[in-house]
Amino acid sequence: MGEISTGTLFVLFLILWAEFVNGWTDAPNAIATVVSTRVLSPRVAVLLAVGFNIIGALSGTAVAATIGKGILQVDFVTPATVGAAMVGIIVWSTVAWIYGLPTSESHALVAGLAGAGVAVAGTDILLSEGWRKVGLGLVFSTFLGFGVALLLMNLIYRVFQKASPGAVRNIFSRLQIVSAAFVAFSHGSNDAQKFMGAFTLTLVSAGALSHFAVPIWVILLCASVMGIGTAVGGWRIIRTLGVRITHLEPVHGFAAEAGAAMVIEAASRVGIPLSTTHTISTAIMGVGSTRRLSAVRWGVAIEIVTAWVLTFPVCAALGWVSAKVFVLLGLH
Repeated sequence: MGEISTGTLFVLFLILWAEFVNGWTDAPNAIATVVSTRVLSPRVAVLLAVGFNIIGALSGTAVAATIGKGILQVDFVTPATVGAAMVGIIVWSTVAWIYGLPTSESHALVAGLAGAGVAVAGTDILLSEGWRKVGLGLVFSTFLGFGVALLLMNLIYRVFQKASPGAVRNIFSRLQIVSAAFVAFSHGSNDAQKFMGAFTLTLVSAGALSHFAVPIWVILLCASVMGIGTAVGGWRIIRTLGVRITHLEPVHGFAAEAGAAMVIEAASRVGIPLSTTHTISTAIMGVGSTRRLSAVRWGVAIEIVTAWVLTFPVCAALGWVSAKVFVLLGLH
């Protein structure tokens, strides 16, 4: 590894800060339902999330490669470009966290990178292949998250229709621990990788690495920082997803977690960066809808969707403005 300048170190710090905020607002998705159903205590659930997020992050780097090489042309990217994108993520996600709204760090990251990249190099810096995968991620997280969880919940109803409520609760209280671990693993395999990609992209653009390949120490560092963020501030999002959207029993939590994890893991294997927030949120909505549509608090759902919609333009604008400020300050 080559020598790293002070400016590059500052950008790497911003990436880790954004990863920490990601731990506040996004990583709690993995354990929201298992905490709300009281299957696990918050302390044990956070430890489970941190452990399996790290294991998932070590399982591959396809998503990190999409973020690092597929969104912007690497030759035009500077550390300051990545740093400007991080400013947008940090500001927007912190505001959303204050109000307990789960935001998509995936969309915040790609929007921030796009805004910052266009600010310094024009629209030619954008790569169509990576953005095609981002579009596929929207389909995966929104429609498949809802649909797979809904189908899984209906299947469980059919299989256990003659079982007593107590027996169902006992069975799925155990199974939900497995599904929560699966969600945490899939979250690490997809979401944790995005900031690893940004971190490695910065090292490459600064000349500290000769080519794009995510080092093991970057994987461990980013995954650990995200875990710390979840432990420090994840409860606000856990409450929104696990309590405010709809009432959940262990069987519902299992179906939502298992359905979301299957969708996320499928996307991770083909390098599609999707929003784990979208996926688990729509999965919870899908599970709630199997009881009756009124079981879902759609007012809360609309608040969450509004935050999703605003993420793209707000983070792109913040990335663009931050990049222009960095240029004026002589940070390239």
